[in-house]
This record gives sequence, C-alpha cells and structure tokens, in this order.
Amino acid sequence: MKKTTLALFALLLGGCAGEYTFNSNLDGQAINDYFAVTDVVLYQEGSQPSEVYEVKGLVEGESCQARANDVPASISEARTAARRAAADKGANGLLVKRCLMFEEATQACVTRAICVGQAILTPTAKAN
Repeated sequence: MKKTTLALFALLLGGCAGEYTFNSNLDGQAINDYFAVTDVVLYQEGSQPSEVYEVKGLVEGESCQARANDVPASISEARTAARRAAADKGANGLLVKRCLMFEEATQACVTRAICVGQAILTPTAKAN
C-alpha cells in the first residue's frame, strides 16, 4: 500500500513539473492608471499649496446612487473621481473648491454627490 501511494505521489509531482507560462488579462498600463489617483495630493477647501503651481484645468467628480437598493452616493467617492480626472490631465494636485450632496431623487440618481476643483501641477506635491 505504501509503495502504491508513493508511486502515485511521484506521478502527481511529475505532472506538475514542466515549462508553464502565466498569461493574464491584466494590463500593466491599466494598473498604473488605476493607481494614478494616489499621486494626486488633495487640498481641501481653504487650503492651498505653499509653492507656486500651474493650473491644468477644472475637474469634477460625481457619485450617483442609481437605484434605491444601491450604495448611497458619497462625497469621498466624488472626490476620488475628481482626483482621477486631475490625474488624467497630468496634475499632481487637486484644489477642492466645493463638494455638494444632493438628497433629492432625480430620474438618474436617488442621491448624488459632486465635487468640483482645480487640477494643479506643483514642482513637489506634499500630502496634506
């Protein structure tokens, strides 16, 4: 019995040996795009960087609760969407001008959050 088990185990291990390659549907650029938002420093309302900066443009982010049983819209998701839009413009900072939460249901959203700000480029962005 032991010899049979040992022979079977050796065959199983032999089946694992070989030149296998790993193929993935993940794209390195897509991963970089996903994490680009972490490179954008957030400057809240009333706060500005202490150094000179270049304004890249206005950006906005939105969070929408499409159906009553979905996750409610949140300011933090809208802010993250605005940071992603800033990263898409090549910015490394976001000056948040205003974030609003709408509790009134519309045809599109049960609740909605919107954040508007300026995408900026600073020589060295520091976390605030």
